[in-house]
Amino acid sequence: MRKKIALLATAFAMAVTANAQFQQGKGYIGASLTGLDIHYNGAEKFNLGLEAKGGYLFMDNLMALAGVGYEHSGREDVADKFSVSVGARYYIIQNGLYLGINGKWIHANHNYNDVMPGAEVGYAFYINRSVTIEPAVYYDHSFRKHSDYSTVGLKVGIGVYLFDD
Repeated sequence: MRKKIALLATAFAMAVTANAQFQQGKGYIGASLTGLDIHYNGAEKFNLGLEAKGGYLFMDNLMALAGVGYEHSGREDVADKFSVSVGARYYIIQNGLYLGINGKWIHANHNYNDVMPGAEVGYAFYINRSVTIEPAVYYDHSFRKHSDYSTVGLKVGIGVYLFDD
């Protein structure tokens, strides 16, 4: 019974802490680690990626994002990739659950370019007033060889919500 009460109190505290965090006018910076064999596509097996993002809440619960990324593949015949992205994130409820959409332009070597629309579902766990840990499940769709380059994966990031006050 005590465990249930403690769990309920923790959940309530998290909900109260996250309340009003996603208001218009706040900035955002974040970084995500992707890969580590927690994604899958037909062309690569091991993959390690790093992504940096910046954003702005232009309406309550709605954020515009821009980012850059780098991915390293463990296979010698698959080149490292650089990406530039734009997207949006909608916070479904004030406790941190969000849906995201994005578009990425991927460049590898001198002969591979791809435009990949994507979607993600994630959660912003607040560890203090402005810093979050953000796990997300994502899907990036390739218009090249769909089965080889479209990717499903998990990423874990850290976000900092910049307050205007």
